[in-house]
Amino acid sequence: MERNLTMLMDFYELTMANGYFKKGYKDTKVVFDMFYRKNPDNGGFVIFAGLEQFVDYLLNMKFTDSDIEYLRSKNIFDEEFLTYLKNFKFTGDVYSVKEGEVVYPNTPLVTIVAPICEAQLIETMLLLTINHQSLIATKANRIVRAARGKTIMEFGARRAHGYDAAIYGSRACYIGGVDSTATVSADIVFKVKAVGTMAHSWIQFFDNEYEAFKAYAEIYPTNCVLLIDTYNVLESGIKNAIKVAKEVLEPKGYRLKGVRIDSGDLAYLSKKVRKILDENNLSDCQIVVSNSIDEYLLDSLFSQGAKIDSFGVGERMITSKSEPVFGGVYKLVSVKVKNKFIPKIKISENSEKITNPGYKKLYRVYDENGMGIFDFLALHNEKINKNIKLIYPLKDFKYYEIEDGWTIKELQVHYIKNGKLIEKMPSLDEIRNYAKEALNKTWNEEKRFDNPHVHFVDLTEKLYSLKEKLLEEENKKVCI
Repeated sequence: MERNLTMLMDFYELTMANGYFKKGYKDTKVVFDMFYRKNPDNGGFVIFAGLEQFVDYLLNMKFTDSDIEYLRSKNIFDEEFLTYLKNFKFTGDVYSVKEGEVVYPNTPLVTIVAPICEAQLIETMLLLTINHQSLIATKANRIVRAARGKTIMEFGARRAHGYDAAIYGSRACYIGGVDSTATVSADIVFKVKAVGTMAHSWIQFFDNEYEAFKAYAEIYPTNCVLLIDTYNVLESGIKNAIKVAKEVLEPKGYRLKGVRIDSGDLAYLSKKVRKILDENNLSDCQIVVSNSIDEYLLDSLFSQGAKIDSFGVGERMITSKSEPVFGGVYKLVSVKVKNKFIPKIKISENSEKITNPGYKKLYRVYDENGMGIFDFLALHNEKINKNIKLIYPLKDFKYYEIEDGWTIKELQVHYIKNGKLIEKMPSLDEIRNYAKEALNKTWNEEKRFDNPHVHFVDLTEKLYSLKEKLLEEENKKVCI
């Protein structure tokens, strides 16, 4: 798994960094925010994931001799810049919300404070890492919540968009609440439990279905789950499974652990199979299903009274098939000039693309029961107390205040300072547990799949005034 990903970047990051270097700006500190504008699947929130891999990338960035030779061959980069890259080391600061945190649009998830060349060169890796895992963790959690406490297993590797997407996608699914994976590498690398039994090819290989089931039961008597839809679920599969349970397993003191259905009408077949199993004193035998499952199919199956104990979910989770793109962006918000951070703003004819300027901090307000009510952004040097005035940008005529009994929490943690890790990175199980806790502090109204409650993100009066001032100044420049 060890490889150098330093050159995994867009070419324009190199041309810009070279330009900053030649113009004498390489040591100018800047602030970039990584955020997103819209929740995938029109959901109420996102589960933030991928920070560990990004931090590892930053701490191990190095341009090899072959990298430098490649860049030299382009004949556009200054030799002094290439020497700078050869000795490159990230020296900036990284502030980030914790992995597993529930987050919302237009809030800085990761903030980079670093010399401009460093901050520019890390853009692609930051975005692809956070975008991918946050998307998959969020989709996985939607599916887990739709399963109503039933077990969800991740079966998606063969449909993932490449091997990295399979392995890191499995990690993200685990953060989102999935119990296990079919991907062995994910178990080796991340200790996400790998599970699996048989495919249809096992059954086809033998002369008949019964012999296939019998052979498997003899080899794996303590964990025998039989795939019963190769030929005919009700006329063949379940009958042969019961026969093996009675003739092979039970005489040796074992029980048939489960049967799996991978095709057909899952609701209808599961109810029929459950009835047959119960009639044959196999009420402890579980029914597992797979086949293009997502949160909407799960809702439908439960509404039809399906008798299913666990689900193997593949392509629709590992690719977030319903919305496979997470729109995280990375925007410059401040430049340090003479020991003072000068705010920068990006404006657009699309109002949703206008950025919140300046070096900022992100806060969440919790009610007296510990439930997250809303978030707000403040300038990094603002004093925060319960008397602070807040403005919701879409209702700028209205002020909001912190009520008695509410608490304020700063969400970003200082992970890297001057290029060195200063905050211990949590284990994957700690991240998963943190996500669970964060979800418990999230309103059920925000968890709806359709038309969820909108979680407000307010601005302090000072930040809102700054944004209005910068917009006015930029508009004057355009008019001139």
